[in-house]
Amino acid sequence: MSSQDLHVYNTLSRKKERFEPIHAPHVGMYVCGPTVYGDAHLGHAKSYVAFDIVLRYLRYLGYKVRYVQNITDVGHLVGDGDDGEDKISAKARLEQVDPMQIAESYTYTYFRDMDALNVLRPDISPRATGHIPEQIQMIQDLIDRNHAYESNGNVYFDVKSAPEYGKLSGRNLDEATSGTRIETASDKRHPADFALWKRADDGHLMKWSSPWGVGYPGWHIECSAMSTKYLGNEFDIHGGGLENQFPHHECEIAQSECATGHSFAKYWLHNNMVTLDGQKMGKSLGNAITLEEFYTGNHALLNRAWKPQVIRFFLLQSHYRSTTDFSEKALEAAETGYQKLISLVNSVLSVDFKSVDTSSLEAPALEHIKIDFESAMNDDFNTAQAIAALFEHLKKLKKDIQSYHYPSDFDALQKWLQQAFENILGLPLSNEASIQQDASELAKELIDILLDLRSKARLQKDFQLSDTIRDRLHELGVVLEDSHQGTRYTLPK
Repeated sequence: MSSQDLHVYNTLSRKKERFEPIHAPHVGMYVCGPTVYGDAHLGHAKSYVAFDIVLRYLRYLGYKVRYVQNITDVGHLVGDGDDGEDKISAKARLEQVDPMQIAESYTYTYFRDMDALNVLRPDISPRATGHIPEQIQMIQDLIDRNHAYESNGNVYFDVKSAPEYGKLSGRNLDEATSGTRIETASDKRHPADFALWKRADDGHLMKWSSPWGVGYPGWHIECSAMSTKYLGNEFDIHGGGLENQFPHHECEIAQSECATGHSFAKYWLHNNMVTLDGQKMGKSLGNAITLEEFYTGNHALLNRAWKPQVIRFFLLQSHYRSTTDFSEKALEAAETGYQKLISLVNSVLSVDFKSVDTSSLEAPALEHIKIDFESAMNDDFNTAQAIAALFEHLKKLKKDIQSYHYPSDFDALQKWLQQAFENILGLPLSNEASIQQDASELAKELIDILLDLRSKARLQKDFQLSDTIRDRLHELGVVLEDSHQGTRYTLPK
């Protein structure tokens, strides 16, 4: 298995493509970060866990990834269009504080919550407010190239000047216009033209001087300016939520390629949404459960607190391009599966290979596990299939170990398993909470061990030991029932 086997689904081409970086082994990856006007919720977790997996797996394959994820702290208007109030300014007005205080507060809680989920921090986290000169320069370049125009202190991108506008979403100009969801500004040449710079009125708190007057940048231009600044005009991966495909990412492509004269991102990866009762979960819809509420259990829809690693495992059990429907029953199932999987891997990692009798070594096993795991991951980062493959291999491996049969590459296998869990899947093995096993499952396994010992004792006609095991279990409320088919047992109620 090699990095040449990796295929990703490219939204731009609408098909899976072999991953071939522009300047291998270097990879440039940009992912749209949060607009910091509220706490991160489960929908954010799905997106950033998904791209955390992309980052981790690319590095596992040997690529040198520069990961850039922005912080939107200005320009993202309510309704995602060109008119209305800035989301951060609106929150600041509501809480009667400065907008930058809002941005600072929710930037902190965003990284706090992502750290809890074991999401690796980006190499660079640029802020929109820290890159106003770069945005102004890109806007000026677009004007100079006749792709943008100034109108009453606003600057708009001329969509008719970009023949390929719509190539990501597949929308034509009429469909793009209907998708704006806002009343078209009267100073636009075409209804689908989008704002690069907005004139600020006297009451607007976040504003800067520009060649077109005092104002602030549009939402889309910031990502183009920051991604090209740190990754170059052409880079490998641009990621984000499916809801950003249009208009945000479509506008990014148009303005970036028109400003630079180069192709923009080579591969476009989009994660699907988290739903609650079939409806998208989001702050704007008022049905979001924040990650902090999951961690504390402080929400009307939650009956208890949930550990971050369980939430991460829950998200990894579905493909990043699939919808993830939330319910506490689904979380409970994920928790049970997670505990079983961690129990399996710890049963392998806890063996001291130095003490293993070398005469019991059998055929190597690592290559088979790696092939199945990497085949799943190479198929567009299919974590659900990769986890299923680990389950099957580890079940067999545990039985082999219990029978004192070890693969000859057991030492290498242990090291790779730790790497797969901690470095690729991002699932901690050392955390006390992550290795706890469900008590009922543990009890059943211990009883099975005692029944195996009792069965061997009976075969060896050691009836005293057999009866002792039966009687001691009975004292604990475990009732045995012997038959020709074997021994059954019932647990205490």
